[in-house]
Amino acid sequence: MSSVFTLLFAPSFILLIRFYDFKTVTIIYIILAIMLFSTVLITKKDYKELLTPSIYIILLSFAYFFGSFDTVKIIPVFISSIFFTLFLNATIQKKALVYSFTKKFYPKPLQDNEIKFLKKSDFYWAIVTFINTLIQLILVFYDNTIVWAFYSSVGWYILFFVALIAQIAYGKFYAINKMSS
Repeated sequence: MSSVFTLLFAPSFILLIRFYDFKTVTIIYIILAIMLFSTVLITKKDYKELLTPSIYIILLSFAYFFGSFDTVKIIPVFISSIFFTLFLNATIQKKALVYSFTKKFYPKPLQDNEIKFLKKSDFYWAIVTFINTLIQLILVFYDNTIVWAFYSSVGWYILFFVALIAQIAYGKFYAINKMSS
């Protein structure tokens, strides 16, 4: 649910401020974020899911009180930095985050070389998420709100998809074969 909210946030916010004043739109999104927070809390899903709506509530409240669109634009930076922090932490503590995700969602058993490759992938994703965070931060100071809205909703998915394809290709055609020799 949080991912849908995040996906639709930037473009719908831009669209709504064309028709309504900034503070009204901000209040609408604060209410939506509170509803999302409440839904996650009531359904007792993983409490880590409360982090995203909490960031929205806090930063949208600041945006409302200071009348600052830049505060709204920085929300995706915070969300991106969470992903970066997760992968950086996994890299430092050798948690093999990518491997644990792959194990959950990949139906076929993995070979030893594939497991080795996946266990070393957290650093790669730390770099990708760092680049994403930097792009998000640059877009806060870039005047074109359409570019910001596009990247904050769909653009980072494209970046992650391209990074995933690059990782899979590198793994299949080079790294896994090299590990087996």
